[in-house]
Amino acid sequence: MATDTLKSTPGAGGATSGLRRLLLDNGALTALIVLVVALSALSGDFLTTDNLLNVGVQAAVTAVLAFGVTFVIVSAGIDLSVGSVAALSATVLAWSATSHGVPVVLAVVLSVATGIVAGLVNGFLIAYGKLPPFIATLAMLSVARGLSLVISGGSPIPFPDSVSHLGDTLGGWLPVPVLVMVVMGLAAAVVLGRTYIGRSMYAIGGNEEAARLSGLRVKKQKLAIYALSGLFAAVAGIVLASRLSSAQPQAADGYELDAIAAVVIGGASLAGGTGKASGTLIGALILAVLRNGLNLLNVSAFWQQVVIGVVIALAVLLDTVRRKAGATAPAAGTGGGKGRQAGTYALAAVVTAAVVGATSFLHNGSAVSTAPRMGLSLSTLNNPFFVQIRAGAQAEAKKLGVDLTVTDAQNDASQQANQLQNFTSSGLGAIIVNPVDSDAASNSVKAADKASIPVIAVDRGVNKAAVNALVASDNVAGGELAAKTVAEKLGGNGKIVILQGQAGTSAARERAEGFAKGLKAYPGIKVLAQQPADFDRTKGLDVMSNLLQAHPDVQGVIAANDEMALGAIKALGAKAGRSVQVVGFDGTPDGLTAVKGGTLYASVAQQPSRLGRIAVDNALRAVRGKKVEPTVKVPVKVVTKDNVAGFSG
Repeated sequence: MATDTLKSTPGAGGATSGLRRLLLDNGALTALIVLVVALSALSGDFLTTDNLLNVGVQAAVTAVLAFGVTFVIVSAGIDLSVGSVAALSATVLAWSATSHGVPVVLAVVLSVATGIVAGLVNGFLIAYGKLPPFIATLAMLSVARGLSLVISGGSPIPFPDSVSHLGDTLGGWLPVPVLVMVVMGLAAAVVLGRTYIGRSMYAIGGNEEAARLSGLRVKKQKLAIYALSGLFAAVAGIVLASRLSSAQPQAADGYELDAIAAVVIGGASLAGGTGKASGTLIGALILAVLRNGLNLLNVSAFWQQVVIGVVIALAVLLDTVRRKAGATAPAAGTGGGKGRQAGTYALAAVVTAAVVGATSFLHNGSAVSTAPRMGLSLSTLNNPFFVQIRAGAQAEAKKLGVDLTVTDAQNDASQQANQLQNFTSSGLGAIIVNPVDSDAASNSVKAADKASIPVIAVDRGVNKAAVNALVASDNVAGGELAAKTVAEKLGGNGKIVILQGQAGTSAARERAEGFAKGLKAYPGIKVLAQQPADFDRTKGLDVMSNLLQAHPDVQGVIAANDEMALGAIKALGAKAGRSVQVVGFDGTPDGLTAVKGGTLYASVAQQPSRLGRIAVDNALRAVRGKKVEPTVKVPVKVVTKDNVAGFSG
């Protein structure tokens, strides 16, 4: 009996060790299952066919980018340029096909070639120029984004209709981006597992010097690896632009971090030598499921970033634990491994089905809230103007008994498209959108219209799509007022600089158009320079400091928002309000305080909180079938020291 006990102990320890190894090796899949179960339990809108397809669409671009990055990370490299290369490739396609009449097929070839060339440049700098991958690809990130802005002139370019169908669905239910994701995933799996270059990636990532000594042409292989990454980035850019019906020069900004995160979450090691396409797909799905679920649960946009950051940190921690376990574990046995893995998957499937079934029963049996549900997607919450829109909307929603979900697109048109899709799939009563770009929001608004969901646009309109109402101030008219104000303050003669908004956004274009129109009436005003400062106070400070070096005799500044104006005031120091007159735009609290203090001469106020209140009021009217005016204009007003005391904002 004692002998039997002694014999069983190692077996039990082996089973425990095997289970531990199994969970570690499939941590990403386990995490995805847990997320799906949890979100299904927390939101009745999550586990629906429409929403799951929606998650697939949202994962597609990140996944395709990440498949390319997988090649690089497996070979112990890094590629920070894929987001910018994706934007550049899409811009080249739209620019050549739409603006220069190049046949669409050839334009697509040029687009893909652009991605490959960018990858080859990365590979050459790394393999032959001996630059660290981080530095080489960081340089390409900047170069590709800059070229995208140069080619497009900072404005979105309409995408060819034939290519825009990549954002449609097949048979009315299968989204084409999902199909592209699956095809590219299979291609990546074949490259990694069935080709010479795939085996080379693992060899280089495992030990580059040993690979070189064994006869592998490491430098040429690196060229091919980064070229593949560029090719996948080009495909991702085309898919992304097709969803937005336009090539956005600022598209895919920051997507390189999502792609790297997806690869690492999927089990690849940043040290190289490990990773697979299926794991990368799971990693991309985890990120998409997280964002989708957090939107549906009305989690604060700020907390969403915290949660996603924690998930990425845990993934890297898991990678470290797994590698340590691999270094210390004994050789794996040949028997029972596949059986235990199949058993674990079967158990996970049963548990998931049981929990989902119970959740569906609970949701169906629970009382449905009578409060109208609405979604508000703001272009950014990193700006006081839009924070005030949110405050006004939330105050009005509370007053009217509306359940309002607010999301932050972070000035990313594709992220906003995802958020609007989430709103549509969860069947909200109405959607309020403050577009990042008026063209890029069109497809998402059309989808909401198709689902019979009223859409109210606030502050900026939506092009090529019908909205129930536009609640906005006139950016062009406001720009003209700003130009007139500074020109008259200077007596019709003087030297000024203009701080523009974020290149590629409709607000920046419209305000710049207004500035130009207003200044035409004052030929004595000379514009010394016009530079973008991205609606950001810090960038306003930096850009103005630089311009002062070249133009110390400047007498006036027009800024496309108060944040940039306040940055310019900081750079001007004692000159602000004395020898240099600064005019801002938005009428934010900080801007009005500066007007009171005399450092900011004037601000063109749009009354943002009022915009938010009126938007919610009109959305509720649309939900209840009442008449809504197609355009509701909130007048702009020039606020100076003379009238700031009585201005309510």
